[in-house]
Amino acid sequence: MVDKLTAVKGMNDILPPESARWEALETTVREVMRLHAYRNIRTPIVEPTALFVRGLGEVTDIVEKEMYSFEDRLNGEQLTLRPESTAGVVRAVVEHNMLYEGGKRLYYMGPMFRHERPQRGRYRQFHQIGAEALGFGGPEVDAELILLAVSLWQAMGLQDVRLELNSLGQPPERQQHRAALIAYYEQHIDQLDEDAKRRLHSNPLRILDSKNPAMKALNDAAPRLLDFLGADSLAHFNAVKAILDANGVAYHINPKLVRGMDYYNLTVFEFITERLGSQGTVCGGGRYDYLIGEIGGKHAPAVGWALGVERVLELLKEQGNASPEVAADAYAIVPEASSLPQVMPVLQTLRSMGVSVQMHAPAGASDGMGSMKSQFKKADASGARYALVFGADELASGQVTLKALRDGQGAQRSESLQQIAEWGHRLQSTLLP
Repeated sequence: MVDKLTAVKGMNDILPPESARWEALETTVREVMRLHAYRNIRTPIVEPTALFVRGLGEVTDIVEKEMYSFEDRLNGEQLTLRPESTAGVVRAVVEHNMLYEGGKRLYYMGPMFRHERPQRGRYRQFHQIGAEALGFGGPEVDAELILLAVSLWQAMGLQDVRLELNSLGQPPERQQHRAALIAYYEQHIDQLDEDAKRRLHSNPLRILDSKNPAMKALNDAAPRLLDFLGADSLAHFNAVKAILDANGVAYHINPKLVRGMDYYNLTVFEFITERLGSQGTVCGGGRYDYLIGEIGGKHAPAVGWALGVERVLELLKEQGNASPEVAADAYAIVPEASSLPQVMPVLQTLRSMGVSVQMHAPAGASDGMGSMKSQFKKADASGARYALVFGADELASGQVTLKALRDGQGAQRSESLQQIAEWGHRLQSTLLP
């Protein structure tokens, strides 16, 4: 017996009816992005490894431990399955000179890959939706991106998320803060865990983001980056807050909020929930004015965010949001296979009018169409609102019987196959009398 193959651990199949929740989410995202004038961009899943090393930073956890990297057997090129999409979007913008005529507002959807221990809301293949505004340097665009996320939560019915906000300032300000952090932690070296000791001189800002409860008191007393910001950085941050205030968006200033990638500066933010345990960050982002230059383009400002699709869907499920309806409008009952050439054009006409129709089909080629009783059972189990009965008597008289399977259950009437346009659309919106 041949061994059964299964999916890679942490890389999950998305099956019906669960996939309908993904489709509904994606439809909502596309509409909200359209309303904010963001346009879709699609970049490759595989990128040069150097893109992420250069863009994310060599001492980040992603580059050091989590990337799926391999050598192309044809030419020896070092390649990586994308662990995030911002670097790839920026690479595409630079490669195709997209900012030549001015700034661009873009959004993406797709799978990302990180080699880590799978757990609830955290998988080796996970999906992100992101928005990036490139070529815009003002605080109003930072605020616009945050308001865009808020609009998404409202459109989805997402609740119990709070906005945390911080500013990372500019590189010279971060350097001053970095020196102060190192000096502070060196004075408390005996209180640092192994992760903090490893990061002390390479990326001390990430120590502030530690999830180790034993580090909380030490990190709470650490020097705050906000205290090192100059007048321009503070003005930028205050302008973002003023716009959020004017739009009634509540936020919490979190001085310990940092981002996992090296390319961020000025505004950073996260939307967080308490309902998903340790994986509480639903969406995160900020400004990254230096990444375009790092990747080889002409210096240009940019800001963006990414949300975790699995986490958003998990939170919606936690809230009890109903799954979208996935049943067809009608189920076609066809007693005789010989009538299919006459029936199937009718079904195609209904579908072209926007009526979803599921046609009965036997399991095997030699099984026959099955009895009317068995077909009605399958029609009822399908969740369809109506059964369309194409019996020999109906077809002989050029008609079809419509029978209600849900509202007005059992009510039925005959309709002419020559007048589909007159009754077809009613299947979607009205009940049988």
